[in-house]
Amino acid sequence: MTTIDQEKIDYIVGMLQDIKYGSLVITIHEGHVIQVDSTEKKRFAPKSKPTSTRVVQASK
Repeated sequence: MTTIDQEKIDYIVGMLQDIKYGSLVITIHEGHVIQVDSTEKKRFAPKSKPTSTRVVQASK
């Protein structure tokens, strides 16, 4: 088993703490961390639709 530099561990932990929604991909080659990619998602709450005040009259 290969040991991981403290610098890499600190970086990965920092990324995990900062991300709210998304993913963190750690690329390993021959037992060594060589790349870290992060994708963060931003989600917006839908706007509420205004309530209609229109009155529909029934046909007689």
